[in-house]
Amino acid sequence: MADDKPGEVAGARPVRDEDAFDVVAVDAWLRAHADGEAWGTGVPDVRQFSGGASNLTYLLRYPARDLILRRPPAGTKAKGAHDMGREFRIQSALAPVFPYVAPMVGHCSDESVIGSEFYVMERVVGSIPRMDFTRPLTESQVRDVCTNTLDLLVALHAVDPAAAGLGSLGKGDGYVARQVSGWTERYRKAITPNVGDWAPVIAWLEANQPADVAECLIHNDFRFDNVVYDDADPTRPIALLDWELATVGDPLMDLGSSLAYWIEAGDDDAMQLLRMQPTTTPGMLTRAEVVAYYCERAGLSVTPEQWTFYEVFGLFRLAGIAQQIYYRFHHGQTTNKRFEPFWMMVNLLEERSRALIGAEPAGHF
Repeated sequence: MADDKPGEVAGARPVRDEDAFDVVAVDAWLRAHADGEAWGTGVPDVRQFSGGASNLTYLLRYPARDLILRRPPAGTKAKGAHDMGREFRIQSALAPVFPYVAPMVGHCSDESVIGSEFYVMERVVGSIPRMDFTRPLTESQVRDVCTNTLDLLVALHAVDPAAAGLGSLGKGDGYVARQVSGWTERYRKAITPNVGDWAPVIAWLEANQPADVAECLIHNDFRFDNVVYDDADPTRPIALLDWELATVGDPLMDLGSSLAYWIEAGDDDAMQLLRMQPTTTPGMLTRAEVVAYYCERAGLSVTPEQWTFYEVFGLFRLAGIAQQIYYRFHHGQTTNKRFEPFWMMVNLLEERSRALIGAEPAGHF
C-alpha cells in the first residue's frame, strides 16, 4: 500500500471505536508466536483501513516493520464466513507455487486475546487503486494494468490445487449449482423490507445454469482493490490480497463475480453510482473485451449468450454480499454509516439483472 508521504500509508485511518482491540494483548501474542526481533521494541501504532466491507483490516506499525492484521466483523455472520484460519492456511500453502501472496506471520485461534480469531501478515509495499488509480497513467499503461491483472487471474487458475495442498477445498462437480442454491439461501436469509426478492432472476438462474467448465483454484473476490501494484512499475501486480472466499471451483464463475464490479464508461447513470474501481479510465477494457482476453489466455470458449448466465450470477452474488452487510447495519450489529445505502445497491443490481434476462423491471426506481 503506497505511502502518501513518509510516515503515512494510503487508506489507513484512526481505528473506529467499535472496531478497536487490545493492542498490548496482540503484541504479546505476536512476540510469543513469531520472531519479532526485526520489528523493533514497544507495541505497534495501529490504524484501520477504511476500504473493504467484510473482514476488518488494520495496519500495525512497528518501528522497523509494518504488519497487517485481519479479523472478522462483529455481529451475525454467514455460516463458514470470516474463517481467519482458512484464509491464513490458503495463503501459506500458496506461497511456494504462487508468488503473489503476502508473507504470513501467524494465526491466533484463541478468541480470548481480542474477542475473535485473527491472523497477521507482512505488509506488501505498493499501490492499491480504489475509485481511481493512485497516479495518472497513460491509456497504454491503463491497458497494461488491465491485461497484466487478468494474466494474474489466469495464473491463479493454472495453479494445481492438489499440488499446493489445497485439493480439499473442492467439493467436486456441481460447483455452479451449489453456488446458485447457496447464494439464493444466503440472500433470502438476509432480506430486509426495503429490497426486492429477486424471484424472476433466481428462477432464471436456476433454469439456465450450465455445467462446470473446469475445476481450479479461484479467488472469488478478484478486483483491482485487492491487488497491490509495484510502485516502480504501476502496471505490474505484485500481490493479491483478501483470500477469504477462495476455493476450488469454476473459473468462469470467478470471472463473472469479478466483472460484477466492472462499471464501463458507457454504462448508464444508475450503474455509474455503483462504481468502486477505476474501470471507466480511458484505456480500460470493456467487460466484453475482458471476457474475450481472459478466455483466449485461459484456453476457454464462451459465447455472448452463454456469458449472460455468468454475468447475471455475478450481479446476484454481489447483491447477496451487499445485503448480508446491510443486514448487519439494519439490525444494529454495526454502526458504520458506509453500509447504510447498501440496500439501494441491491435494488440497482436487481434492475440490471432483470434487464439482462429480459424480465420486467422491479420498479424500485
